Amino acid sequence: MKILRLSTLATMTGLLAVTACTDIRTPTNNPHTRANEGAAIGAATGALLGLLGGKNVDDRRRRAMIGGVLGGALGGAAGAQLDKQAADLQASIGDNRIQIINNGEYLTVRMPQDILFPVDSTVVNGALYGDLAAVADNLNRYPNSTVVVVGHTDNTGPADYNLNLSKRRADSVASILITDGVAASRIQTVGIGEDQPIATNRTAAGRAKNRRVEILIRPNA
Repeated sequence: MKILRLSTLATMTGLLAVTACTDIRTPTNNPHTRANEGAAIGAATGALLGLLGGKNVDDRRRRAMIGGVLGGALGGAAGAQLDKQAADLQASIGDNRIQIINNGEYLTVRMPQDILFPVDSTVVNGALYGDLAAVADNLNRYPNSTVVVVGHTDNTGPADYNLNLSKRRADSVASILITDGVAASRIQTVGIGEDQPIATNRTAAGRAKNRRVEILIRPNA
């Protein structure tokens, strides 16, 4: 039982390390990257914890070998699950302006505001219903996750107005996912307003990137 606990801890440590080392704004181009990283870090951490937990040299060596194997297997499985879900989701999305980003511990579906909403509106563009239906279908095929829909704006206009607008837009996207069959109990909505830009607000191009809705998909522990 101690070895199993060590390998589980190794997996958790590996996943956290992968996330900490990755810029969440950069999509991965290698569908096996997260699985490989999770396996490698899980194995290394499992072996290290095995070494620390042994009673003597032989026992530590045995624990290191077993912990490394189990930690690598569990870490790789967790990473592979996200890889597969991300690949399935990417294949089902028709609009190439929608980004699917694998952050190692969760997925981000990033949708620019310009394709989602008319100016100063919370009514979702009808052309995006198909892609949102694809996201909902993916969520229903991978049900063991929590979903957070986050609205963002640029810094144009009053901050309070932007905060309220971002929340209402997140609610609009979430309501479509729920209509398409995703359990409401899995979904949370958050409005961030202008507080988390991913580009400069000093240019029109930068402000356009900051106006977005993101769907965060985090596997349940």
